[in-house]
Amino acid sequence: MVGFNFIAGDRDQVFLLPPDMRDWLPAGHLAWFVIDVVDQVDLSRFHAAYRADGHGRAAYDPAVLVAILLYAYCCGIRSSRVIERRCQEDVAFRVLAGGLFPDHVTFARFRSRHAEALAAVFVDSLRLCAEAGLVRLGAVALDGSKIGADARTDGNRTLAELTRLIEDMLDEAAAVDAAEDARDSNDPPMPPGMVERGGRLARLREAKARLQADAQARAERFAQRSEQVNAARAAKGLPPRKLRPRRRDEAPRPNAIVNPTDPDSRLMRTWGHAVQGYNAQLVATGEQIIIAAEVTQDANDVEQLAPMLTAARSTLTAAGITEPIEALAADAGYWRAANVNGSIPDAPELFIAVAKHGRRGRPRKDGKPSAAKTDHLVTAMQQRLASDTGRRMMRLRATTVEPLFGQTKHARAIRRFTRRGLPAVQAEWQLIAATSNLLKLYRARTLPA
Repeated sequence: MVGFNFIAGDRDQVFLLPPDMRDWLPAGHLAWFVIDVVDQVDLSRFHAAYRADGHGRAAYDPAVLVAILLYAYCCGIRSSRVIERRCQEDVAFRVLAGGLFPDHVTFARFRSRHAEALAAVFVDSLRLCAEAGLVRLGAVALDGSKIGADARTDGNRTLAELTRLIEDMLDEAAAVDAAEDARDSNDPPMPPGMVERGGRLARLREAKARLQADAQARAERFAQRSEQVNAARAAKGLPPRKLRPRRRDEAPRPNAIVNPTDPDSRLMRTWGHAVQGYNAQLVATGEQIIIAAEVTQDANDVEQLAPMLTAARSTLTAAGITEPIEALAADAGYWRAANVNGSIPDAPELFIAVAKHGRRGRPRKDGKPSAAKTDHLVTAMQQRLASDTGRRMMRLRATTVEPLFGQTKHARAIRRFTRRGLPAVQAEWQLIAATSNLLKLYRARTLPA
């Protein structure tokens, strides 16, 4: 008879002593680090939303929910239902929850109710990185990437389509009401709020109102410009002139579209395909620490240089960092004359790749090239980029901010926002940036020198 020497597991054995959660995870686990971080976060922003008189039903401690959400975002988990399941099945989540089991509604409401407070954790993460010596602002890099919204691309509708959908829904509701009245004439009438199931009709009406407001604003801009031009001509004794509406902001757009699911999102082209989403912007240091994270509805990056510099300075000031930004690198998407001609106040030294599609002057009748007003800016930037410092700055951009987008989209699988509306998406993007900084700080502490 063969006798195996096995260590058997007894699943029916109960604990002889109360279990100690400190034995469940190794000492250097990310969960313990997140708990230490939450101890350094100002939780008064969360406490201000609760009653301080002790009345009412007890709420979950914000320190517990913040720790769970930070750890979940670090792992790329953002679904409230998945987080609820992990609090029951995953050892790290159970340690963070302290043996509690909040449901998915609790996480969803907490994230929505404390959106601004969670976004402010981004400043706390930057402060902690600075205290660890990871924030050096000699040179930073700026870039943007399209991130999908919580809406479908084929859900966009024109004004005519929205009008037809609303009319069809109202006709269908009227037909259903008439059939129910005929069948149940003795029942009390249904409250008006119950007719619009799921708020879909309200969302369609809101989307239609947005398109109508945009069309009215464009018409008003054209009428105002026409009035100003003709008033100036009348002052000079000239007859009135019939103007044409400018295409970019005055001409009617019968094919303009809006997404009823997330009206703030935009249809953006990127790498040969369309994305219904937002343009997410980052400014990062050489150590891949994010110092500014903003979201815009503009598909192009050209308008984002000055706002991102302002956002970076504001975040650094809030984090107590006084070191100035000395140089900034960006790709050709940020190139235009107004960005490099010195019109941005207190701008650092800029290293921006020159766009190949920029205008270089109008062609002359004899076919010879003509000089443009921005030729000197192009030449100066090309010489700056050709220097040793310029080449280092371009390499810095390729090794700092671009990998951050790769880590966010691929390593953490964050390719789409889970919340809707520009303010909510902005808060979520800053929470994502905060957890990115915390991951950098955690790895800097655990890796050998």
